[in-house]
Amino acid sequence: MTIEITEQDSTYTDLEKKSTKEILKNINQEDKTVPLAVEKVISKIEAFVDAAAIKMQKGGRIFYIGAGTSGRLGILDASECPPTFGVPASMVVGIIAGGDTAIRKAVENAEDDKEQAWKDLLLCNITANDVLLGIAASGKTPYVIGGLNKANEKGILTGCIVCNENSPIAKAAQYPIEVIVGPEYLTGSTRMKAGTAQKLVLNMISTTLMIKLGRVKGNKMVDMQLTNTKLVNRGTKMIMAEIDVDEKTASKLLDQFGSVRKAVEAYLASLQ
Repeated sequence: MTIEITEQDSTYTDLEKKSTKEILKNINQEDKTVPLAVEKVISKIEAFVDAAAIKMQKGGRIFYIGAGTSGRLGILDASECPPTFGVPASMVVGIIAGGDTAIRKAVENAEDDKEQAWKDLLLCNITANDVLLGIAASGKTPYVIGGLNKANEKGILTGCIVCNENSPIAKAAQYPIEVIVGPEYLTGSTRMKAGTAQKLVLNMISTTLMIKLGRVKGNKMVDMQLTNTKLVNRGTKMIMAEIDVDEKTASKLLDQFGSVRKAVEAYLASLQ
């Protein structure tokens, strides 16, 4: 039986005999290899983002599906898009096998149901205008495979992030992203390097999509939600830098218009 690289034995042994410093240094050493693995597949990420952007520029949404760590990472990325970019929660949606309960606790056999992902997606009224990204370190999670296959049948754009080569999920996705990070420091613990790789790629995908959708100006999050004092202060400074006004004026504009973008646009319009 062929053993996937994510399940292969760690190159480190007798972990329980190592000092705290040695363990930490070894984990860090392994983690350094992850960005290099991501770098090798930037062209694959680019192809998926460009295809997804076309859909989303026409009003489509992007859905992430996964189980366990992969599902949680998708939910994390999706949940951070509304406050960061001011988009509706329905634009980037994370779905995990086993439902919301599985975010905190493992749900037995949830990832083994090939039919459930599509049922979950139908609850969100997914259509051919949308995009589906399957996330699975192993590349063989039945929940994800089933969702991708059904989405392909329905003419939905599909992609994936996996950490094994030539996996069933990569074969099912129209735009496969295979980030090969090698065996984990702790054998089979894909929440480590594989999870880090998935998080890095999700960061790249969602941030690039939001830039292409016009949710960033210069290098600033001009549509961010002003949900706390830190963000209000950040927004005030952004307005001061953009239109060269004092702090009092910037704060008043932000309070009046509710977002950096709207405040700047209103101020510039008033000068015309």
